[in-house]
Amino acid sequence: MHSLMSSVLSPSRPLRSGQAAWAWGWLALGLAVMYVPALLALARDLWGTDRQGHGPLVLLVAGWLFWRQWPALNAADGRRPALVAGWLLLVAGLLLYVLGRSQSTYVFEIGSLIPMVAACVLLQQGGAGLRTVAFPLFFLLFVVPLPDSWVDLLTQPMKAAVSAVAEWLLRSLGYPIARTGVVLQIGQYQLLVADACAGIQSLFTLEALGLLYLNVVRHSSALRNVALAILVVPVSFTANVVRVAALCLITYHLGDAVGQGFLHQFSGLLLFLTALLLIIAVDSGLRRLSLARGGKQ
Repeated sequence: MHSLMSSVLSPSRPLRSGQAAWAWGWLALGLAVMYVPALLALARDLWGTDRQGHGPLVLLVAGWLFWRQWPALNAADGRRPALVAGWLLLVAGLLLYVLGRSQSTYVFEIGSLIPMVAACVLLQQGGAGLRTVAFPLFFLLFVVPLPDSWVDLLTQPMKAAVSAVAEWLLRSLGYPIARTGVVLQIGQYQLLVADACAGIQSLFTLEALGLLYLNVVRHSSALRNVALAILVVPVSFTANVVRVAALCLITYHLGDAVGQGFLHQFSGLLLFLTALLLIIAVDSGLRRLSLARGGKQ
């Protein structure tokens, strides 16, 4: 134990593989003690609602991203730990955690997980290790629940825009539809566009999906990556329009009971499937444009 601690605290003595395994184990145990209770509370609270229901899936994906980078993170023995930066970030993360825990504020309590994990990586593998897990750390941002005040402020205009486009689309197809704010009247049925159907959280989740797609495909062209990351926003908006329009059509043709069943069982799947197909289509379009201009794929 003395050898392990002296190796961690000395910048001139990088951790050997056996010592690193023990150190990672202790760090993982400490993080589990701190954050598992918070995550369980989040699962009982916000993750059980339509607004934040994406949280467990995003957390699992973030875990998979870290696992995917684990061999690269530990591939090079002898990386020197960044002690000063690591300890400073660890203290900042602990202060953020204490603030969030004491005030029951998830955005600080869960958000502190990011600097805490980054600090552990710096103390183990230095700046090179941190660069290796940069994307998984960034992806953890999508696990942090947004404050309700932010959600309410950003969701209302987005719901209004999605409702307006869905109304225009269905009217163009000849359906008897009218809109009052975020309430759509199609035939004899009246539908309220809920936060889960067209809120900022769905956009947040679909942006995570788009960035995950970018990380997996790993295009060599930086311009193509940036363009696709930006275009994920209108793609997410379009997917929400498709979701609302599909709900209107199902309700109009099959009745309110079937529409409500679709809303709670399949509309989320349709949203993700539509978004994924649109992202792939946009990516294919960018690839053709890049090839036409003689650029990288």
